[in-house]
Amino acid sequence: MVPRILLTNDDGVNSEGLWAAYDALKPHAEVIVCAPATQQSAVGRSVSIFEPLRVNEITCNGVPAYAVGGKPTDSVIIGLFALKLKPDFVVSGINIGENVSAEAVTTSGTIGAALEASNQGIPSIAFSLQVEDQAEKFENPKFPASRFTGSKQVVSDVISRIISHGFPKLADVVNVNIPSVIKGGYEITRLGDRLFETGIEKRIDPRGKPYYWINGPLIEDAPEGTDVHAVRKGNISITPITLDCTAYQATSSYAELFSGGPGQQT
Repeated sequence: MVPRILLTNDDGVNSEGLWAAYDALKPHAEVIVCAPATQQSAVGRSVSIFEPLRVNEITCNGVPAYAVGGKPTDSVIIGLFALKLKPDFVVSGINIGENVSAEAVTTSGTIGAALEASNQGIPSIAFSLQVEDQAEKFENPKFPASRFTGSKQVVSDVISRIISHGFPKLADVVNVNIPSVIKGGYEITRLGDRLFETGIEKRIDPRGKPYYWINGPLIEDAPEGTDVHAVRKGNISITPITLDCTAYQATSSYAELFSGGPGQQT
């Protein structure tokens, strides 16, 4: 039986990365696109609970798709519960820009969509492509489709392995980061600490009032074994991610600190 895949992203339904993923997945599965209508990067796993969501059926690249007027997580929820698509897998990406480190995992809309799918019981995979120039992230309609040749091969290979062997156990999301130039093979990695050196640029508007841009350069490298280091050296990073954020190694020290009840310190 041919599996069904719900394909989404955070760069928007018109992103070249989304349709590169579609091309790579189509030989392996029935693929249904349900993605944000507009750019929604860095919204994490946020959900639109204070405004209604509208869904338009569109045609893009000759393929029917659903454009959701909301966030990546909204697109997954709409696909599962409003459109009742009943996918076997959710694929999020190909994101324009790598999603490596704990910093990116907690802010990325691409990974946010995958986490939401897994939370609803649907195995999910997130794909992201490294960009050398961060300005390309925000010009994705012009991002040349030819740049996805290598990443399409990775998407095809990863999904083929997962369909053949089953979704890997003990993880909720498979986070795949593809270097802009692939020099090596797959590397199973852990999350690095940071992706950016956070900075603030202060500017003055025409009325003399200050405003701010959050910015900062990419971290140059990270320790061996991290996703950041793997991508920087040209390997394809595969990071298993879990929804359970419990710090199990810390529970014993917390039990000592908070023994007894309020006012009963020992």
